[in-house]
Amino acid sequence: MVTVRVSRQAHRDGKPVQCIYTTQKQRRPKMINDQLKSAAHSLRLFGVHANFEKRAHQAAGQGLNHLEFLKLLLEDEVLQRKERVAKAMTTRAKFRINADLEDWDQTFDRGLTKTKLRELSSHAFVQSNENLLILGKTGEGKTHLAVALGRRLCADNISTLFLPVNFLFEEVHAARAAGKYLPYIKRLSAVGALILDDFGLRNYTHEEANVLVDLLEDRHRKGSVIVTSQADPRGWKMSFRSGQIF
Repeated sequence: MVTVRVSRQAHRDGKPVQCIYTTQKQRRPKMINDQLKSAAHSLRLFGVHANFEKRAHQAAGQGLNHLEFLKLLLEDEVLQRKERVAKAMTTRAKFRINADLEDWDQTFDRGLTKTKLRELSSHAFVQSNENLLILGKTGEGKTHLAVALGRRLCADNISTLFLPVNFLFEEVHAARAAGKYLPYIKRLSAVGALILDDFGLRNYTHEEANVLVDLLEDRHRKGSVIVTSQADPRGWKMSFRSGQIF
């Protein structure tokens, strides 16, 4: 890019005046940059639009060619889109607390090794449609861990929904009353990971057992279910009066 400024001394009313002429070569790059930014915005390439000036200066300073410059812009676009999707997914997930895997306190022995935590954070179990059961007493961090994993999933653009089990049954009751039970179950089945929090806090009715059967059957091999519970799984059968789910 060549910048040229031409000046000459002129006189007005007997006083010298500095006259600066901006050449066409100086105006043209800025005009092209503005046109490209405008086109990016029109095409909703907001990552390209936001980072264009920075990347243009970087390309000029480092002597990058056109393909390298374009690669940087597209990487910015991909990153911004991923972050935008992650933010929307986190909102729709309805997490009730803020939790992050980085905040997980390793000073307490919770039966979860660093290796296992890394394995869970890689969400390989979600990619293979496997389920996860998180057990522990009150205050041991079951919900914290489930939400932290859910937020990591959202950050990687995997749709997630957090539902306390008792709230699930309240929503089912409302869906039935509106004649939308099946669409509601289908919506729950569509998310990549469904977190059912605090399972087994009370006994469940025959109707509630049917809801869980419908939900688990519809989600089978379609997505993962993450369940937190303080109840010993060996006693879960007693939570269902009909024993239907076992």
